[in-house]
Amino acid sequence: MLIPKEMQAVIYRNGQLALASVPVPDIEPDGVLLKVLNVGFCGSDHSLVKSGGLAEDTILGHEVCGQVVACGAEVRGVAMGARFIVRPTFCGNCRDCRAGRPYFCQTGRRSIGIGDMPGAFAAYVKVYPDMLIPVPDAVDSRNAALAEAFAAALHGINCLTVHEGPVLVVGGGPIGLATVGLLKIMGVAPIVLSEPVAEKRSLARDLGADHTLDPFKDEMGKKVFELTGGVGFTAILECSGVPDNIPKALEWVARGGEICVVSMMFAPAPIVPMMLNFKEARLTGCYSNTHAENRQCLQWMAEGRLDGRPLITDVIALEQLPGVFRERIDTGQAIKVLVETDGESASRGI
Repeated sequence: MLIPKEMQAVIYRNGQLALASVPVPDIEPDGVLLKVLNVGFCGSDHSLVKSGGLAEDTILGHEVCGQVVACGAEVRGVAMGARFIVRPTFCGNCRDCRAGRPYFCQTGRRSIGIGDMPGAFAAYVKVYPDMLIPVPDAVDSRNAALAEAFAAALHGINCLTVHEGPVLVVGGGPIGLATVGLLKIMGVAPIVLSEPVAEKRSLARDLGADHTLDPFKDEMGKKVFELTGGVGFTAILECSGVPDNIPKALEWVARGGEICVVSMMFAPAPIVPMMLNFKEARLTGCYSNTHAENRQCLQWMAEGRLDGRPLITDVIALEQLPGVFRERIDTGQAIKVLVETDGESASRGI
């Protein structure tokens, strides 16, 4: 395959996303070059753009499925043309790696789009073999690109020590909806979603939610009492990113129950610690996901038990991303935007 010297990429510049022509990455002897097939726009991408803290010309994008088009001379066991998703490297020996937290590794850790390497909002992306997770033949590239988002939701579930209902998912964005779907696969019931947007509540029911609530219209205290028999939720997964939902979760959780903050919040979330005392509730957070969790999600996709594609509201070409960011992502109208680089994308309708 003839690889060009220049490629199109979407970069961060002057506080916005912009289309630009940049050099195709050179790979080292231990590097791999992927042609980007599909890449999802993650909530963390949105947070990074809005934070104003990104370096100029940063290329975001980490929810990627790509195809190998070049390998360095030292690379072994990576087949040309094979499809992979991409996760950060880790050393396996540091304190965090030994404790099963490789996503916190700081020893030679390399990541695309959110770390030290350019991301996949581009025609090509440079990676290393340890970052690659093979995509099963039965999983199409759109679904594969969403595996990392589902793995992030799975990691939130795995950060809980109880996996029984009733469970409440707060927020029906991509991660909240992914959480609903995974809880269904895992046999947890009943599953309740709190989400103000009717379209997202409907999708949650399709994915396996037993009940959906509108927090702006329903009397939440009364509904929680009715749905849990007055006990409260055994587990609550906060996926909305709204700080005020943390103290509310403390009200709604059962005695001895657990709350996991899956969403990333930059604002303080005021709580009354006495609520933890009186309920002996456990409040925790989660970060990223593991290679094993990504493999599990891909396996469920291959088995036909998990399908992320219903979350996709927009399939777009790379050059459309800056405009779609302004009009659909930043305004909250899109659920999941997927960039497709093969030229066959169609905006919105899929």
